[in-house]
Amino acid sequence: MSDISSEAKARHWSRTRGLTILVLVIWAIFAFILPWNAKALNEISFLGFPLGYYLIVQGSLIVFVLLIFFQNWRQDAIDDEAGVGEE
Repeated sequence: MSDISSEAKARHWSRTRGLTILVLVIWAIFAFILPWNAKALNEISFLGFPLGYYLIVQGSLIVFVLLIFFQNWRQDAIDDEAGVGEE
């Protein structure tokens, strides 16, 4: 990344930081907010299971795996646009 301008580095870092913040906010919602509110969500049923239980046991795991793939895909695009991709 040393062969690109300081303006391009700043833009790359800004986009990377924004992506990281977005992923961390989504992660925090599914790791902390939903479990704290699981009792209220259990009043709703989904596929025969209480919604709070279902979101914590299944939904969170699915979201976490999808977040890994999403962040990798977006970061690759950000790196390629800045000219620092691995290709």
